[in-house]
Amino acid sequence: MNDAPVAAPSKRWPLLRSFAGWRPRDLGPDAVAGLTLAAIAVPEQMATARLAGFPPEAGFVALLAGAVGFAVFGASRLVSVGADSTIAPIFAGALALLATAGSPHYAGDAAALALGVGLALALGGALGLGFIADLLSIPVTTGFLAGIAGHILVSQAPALLGVAPPSGPLVAQVVALVAGVGATNLPTLALGLLVLALMLIGERLSPRFPGALLGLALAAIAVVAFGLERRGVATLGALSVAAPRLGWPDVGLADLPQLAPLAIIVALVVMVQTAATTRSFVSDPAVGPDVGRDFIGLGAANLLSGFLGAFPLNASPPRTAVVSETGGVSQFGALICAGLALALAAFGGGLLAHVPHAALAGVLLFIAQRIFRVGTMIDVWRRSSAEFALVVATMLALLVLPIQQGVAIGVILSLLHGVWTTTRAGLVEFERIPGTSIWWPASALQRSERAPGVRVLGMQAPLSFLNAYAIQSEIEAYRAADVRLLVIEANAVVEIDYTGATVLAALVRRLRAGGVDVAFARLESLRAQRSFARQGLEALVGRDHLFHSVEEAVQTLQAGKRG
Repeated sequence: MNDAPVAAPSKRWPLLRSFAGWRPRDLGPDAVAGLTLAAIAVPEQMATARLAGFPPEAGFVALLAGAVGFAVFGASRLVSVGADSTIAPIFAGALALLATAGSPHYAGDAAALALGVGLALALGGALGLGFIADLLSIPVTTGFLAGIAGHILVSQAPALLGVAPPSGPLVAQVVALVAGVGATNLPTLALGLLVLALMLIGERLSPRFPGALLGLALAAIAVVAFGLERRGVATLGALSVAAPRLGWPDVGLADLPQLAPLAIIVALVVMVQTAATTRSFVSDPAVGPDVGRDFIGLGAANLLSGFLGAFPLNASPPRTAVVSETGGVSQFGALICAGLALALAAFGGGLLAHVPHAALAGVLLFIAQRIFRVGTMIDVWRRSSAEFALVVATMLALLVLPIQQGVAIGVILSLLHGVWTTTRAGLVEFERIPGTSIWWPASALQRSERAPGVRVLGMQAPLSFLNAYAIQSEIEAYRAADVRLLVIEANAVVEIDYTGATVLAALVRRLRAGGVDVAFARLESLRAQRSFARQGLEALVGRDHLFHSVEEAVQTLQAGKRG
């Protein structure tokens, strides 16, 4: 991670925050980071642009928009923004239902989608909605990435095999590819596997090793040296990139109802990946990550991408790791990388003419195997079979259903899992450890004792509409004829909503009417304390029945009853 001695910017720094404290001597580290990043990013951006349904050179425009937009409005010095293979299959599959890939209609819809994603990200950052990034659990995210990897594999298999791409649902495409495997063009397959092998070897040597660039160069040389184009190897042809111009995307009003929900889905995925990237590569340890500001930076990058006629962008963890490991000091390295990419497209497009499509497919297959997190899946399986089911369900949803619906189902599954976890957090009975004043959850593994006529029950989650009635039932189930005091240990209660407060108030009244006194101990959350007072619980229970510890509650109230 970069540890260059630059001044930590104030979070109120308005623009260009990654340049705060920048000095001329930082140009060297930024130049090294930019050059290394270009060697990694140029092949990747070309490949991802094709995955998104655009010509390869569109990736350079996306890289420019990402670098400029994030450099001006973002906070992190390290985050790299551009075309991304995580979101490309999502919006490409959805846009293909509205327009033919490569058509002006498709390009207009993609640009409009980038504007929608940018607006959602900017608003999310400005309104402090960074918590949205935490809505997807690790198992659901793992299944989501596995499904995306499957889409990349199937979409790139035709280019790798040198066969015509099949159409239809993903399963139908797989069947068609298996049936047509006999028509594989062996030189095409060899070139794609060459690039994939070089990237796999390069990754083991060093993340900075330009395996993709070296692979594309060797593949192009092989095409020319052995005349492989005459043997059916498809190549890119000369690239021509017009000077980027700002403009409003040409999008029809009829497409907007389909684009709006898609923009929200893509923005959510971008938020999740951006938050993870920002938190993993903290450029200013003294200040810490500013996820909200980086959302604004991604929003600006997407807005610029839309106005330049490109497509939605995302933060890239692997490219960000490259910037960190090469000592990047600011976003100047990303700007250098984008400038080099545009120069290559403008003046060296002919150099890329003989790059085979299979080589770009090899780049994407490398990315696919990287995001298919086998290690995480195994770990989830060992530690929680129920959550492993979430991995599988999310992956299958993305593979079997239209991809945007699969993503939506993944989000719903993650939220339902959170709800299920909250509703399962019931009560725990506390008992005193003999000879101490410590009250601890009762267990067969340790000796413990009850106080005569007392029950101590601990709530294990915030009290809300999700669990209030279940907790009410559990508390009433613990009632016994000899119980005259119920102490609720509330250390885990960090919030109480209206439903929870209403149910709890009715329960307290009912218990006291039946001769059972009720007290609360360790209500430590300030939010819960404010809610307790605001919703009338403090007045109902009485301040003299709120205690700092269970032992204090038991001793005070038992002594009062004896007196």
